Amino acid sequence: MLVRRLSDAKHYEAPNHSDMRAMRLQGFEPGGPDKFWVGLSHFLPAGGAGPDSSPLEKVYVVLAGRLRVTSEGEAAELGPMDSVCIGGNAVREIRNLANEVATMLVIMPYPEKS
Repeated sequence: MLVRRLSDAKHYEAPNHSDMRAMRLQGFEPGGPDKFWVGLSHFLPAGGAGPDSSPLEKVYVVLAGRLRVTSEGEAAELGPMDSVCIGGNAVREIRNLANEVATMLVIMPYPEKS
């Protein structure tokens, strides 16, 4: 069992993101999950990500606030406890259209080693 306290979470920079702060809650460490990692993202008003794609599928769970997620021409506004799965190689965009911070849990497999 690996307990990670929020106070010990590691901050990281996510490429092609704006007005967003991210931290890794689990993963990329001995004793952590073998197949996936979990991040926590805070999007400021007007903040977002993309448009972008990666070969990895991902699951987003909105914990607070509202985010618009667009992928492959389809858009959805997500609120607290709403989730979306984005397939690998799908172009996606995330935007916080509200005037409050939105918080999202991110679950992704590890990148494939080349």
